[in-house]
Amino acid sequence: MHSLNQLKSGELVGTTRLSLSEDITEFPMEILTLSDSLEVLDLSGNALRTLPVELAQLSKLKIIFASNNQFEILPEVLGQCENLEMVGFKANKIRLVPEQSLPIKLRWLILTDNQIESLPDSLGERPSMQKLALAGNKLSCLPNNMSKLHNLELLRISANNLTTCPEQLLDLPKLAWFAFAGNPFSAADLHIETVPHLASSSFVLHEVLGQGASGVISKATWHEAQNEYPAEVAIKVFKGQVTSDGYPKDELQVCLKVGEHENLVRPLAQVTEPDCLALIMALIPRHYRNLGFPPSLDSCTRDTFPGGFILPLDKIEKIITQMQNVFEHLHLNQVCHGDLYAHNTLFDDEGNIIFGDFGAASMYHMLSESQQAKIKKIEARALMHFMDDMQSLNAS
Repeated sequence: MHSLNQLKSGELVGTTRLSLSEDITEFPMEILTLSDSLEVLDLSGNALRTLPVELAQLSKLKIIFASNNQFEILPEVLGQCENLEMVGFKANKIRLVPEQSLPIKLRWLILTDNQIESLPDSLGERPSMQKLALAGNKLSCLPNNMSKLHNLELLRISANNLTTCPEQLLDLPKLAWFAFAGNPFSAADLHIETVPHLASSSFVLHEVLGQGASGVISKATWHEAQNEYPAEVAIKVFKGQVTSDGYPKDELQVCLKVGEHENLVRPLAQVTEPDCLALIMALIPRHYRNLGFPPSLDSCTRDTFPGGFILPLDKIEKIITQMQNVFEHLHLNQVCHGDLYAHNTLFDDEGNIIFGDFGAASMYHMLSESQQAKIKKIEARALMHFMDDMQSLNAS
């Protein structure tokens, strides 16, 4: 994180990355002094409403983040930034996305958690688009020409007002990670009771085990001994009303719909109180560790792995076989995971895996047979990418 004082003093001349978060209400024009070098600009966590036309002078700018500000209109000047590839305006108050606001080279657009009711046709004219996050808006339809986004690989349209399944998306040739729950067309009025309800007062949270877009997972113990549950469990407490992947309540329901599988995190109970939504799960043994890491700004949609990380061929084949079984189990239950990645997979030294994080999962039993087949085909691409990534780790 940088400071305005550093910027104004000239201390940051030549920097390629700038991050400012000081409740700024107006764009600091001193940023323009970095026009010869600045590639990444992060203005998240301020109180900005507009960007100046002079932003286009930042000729090397590739990435801009302005999440958690006060924008009501996606600034048109973004479309004039000739090298801009990634635009992130999550959690603003954006209602309008002008035709001219989308850069020609755009490949990654994040407009999650805004108030957008419609999108411009120019969205379908961005052939480099790979990753598009639109969850948590008020979209009732999508541009038909999004069928031209032949390089789109990851799409989030959950938690909107889409009344019909957007057919123009289902045949996109590279789409592999697709989240669409929480729309009228995918409404699943289910109240699955495969596990019991417990009170949030029945347990005590301890150290955090992990967290993602939809919630925080902690180790927990019981206030009083429980005969039917282990002494220690893992509890995912969902946060907020909407996340980058959709509604937490949909995640809870889809976890229960999927049921038990030896390679999935095992659900034990649920909490559905007005101020607490949580899933109580079996604790994963300590010797399991992450199989991969999330995509980077450069890899965009593909997992990343530590340098030098390799696996023997027999372990790779075992991991792949288990993930193929998980895939078939999910789709037998008419669930699309939406985030089938190594970074959502834990493994041990024997090559056993546990797969989780259903934040982007969507039920699709309400769709037509043709649509269901296309949804499964989309996620089959994610499975193929997973297999390719695993085979690239071969030690031989």
